[in-house]
Amino acid sequence: MRMVRSWKTVAVALAMATSAGTVGIGLTAGPASAAPCSDVDIVFARGTGESPGLGITGTPFVNSLRQNLGGATVSSYAVTYAASTNQTSAGPGATDMTRHVVSVAASCPDTTFVLGGYSQGASVTDISIGIPTVLGSGETIPTALAPRVAAVVVFGNPLALSGQHIPTASPLYGSKAREYCNVGDPVCANGSNFYAHILYGFDGSTTDGAAFAAARVRALG
Repeated sequence: MRMVRSWKTVAVALAMATSAGTVGIGLTAGPASAAPCSDVDIVFARGTGESPGLGITGTPFVNSLRQNLGGATVSSYAVTYAASTNQTSAGPGATDMTRHVVSVAASCPDTTFVLGGYSQGASVTDISIGIPTVLGSGETIPTALAPRVAAVVVFGNPLALSGQHIPTASPLYGSKAREYCNVGDPVCANGSNFYAHILYGFDGSTTDGAAFAAARVRALG
């Protein structure tokens, strides 16, 4: 698939879709929570234009994953980055995601990680796991820590507009990755349905993604 939409067009779509999602649906982003040396740490990057926090997709994803991992201690971290509409903040976001994982991994040797992102936050995740994108560059998670990442789950990933997908683009993380892209989504499917981009937290995608991630966590034992 060739990239037929300009990134300016995608940025406008992102901003409009996010605005529709937060105002029209009325769901506010939940705060991230933290617990020292949890069994599982979920690291999630919100989408373009969303307020700081886990966002309209990250919040239900984290909640569903917690439910799937009953009996385990689960912490979450909302990646700190601008999520700017000009699409220039994914690189710094990836650096924040990477530094968080490195810091927690050093302090908590038994903690495993689930990485995720929505929209521009998916690009944050791409960069953090070492996949080059046109949206910038940032620090990447050291190869030695890859085995401690149980799963990577992204929603509305702009990477697809260049014909790439994490399962095939990443030798380290491809086998533990799951992507969700709705038909008509302008951010990942080159469509024109802005609402397709904001439905991941409501159409079962986050629930399915959480079940996938939970199974990967359990597989690590």
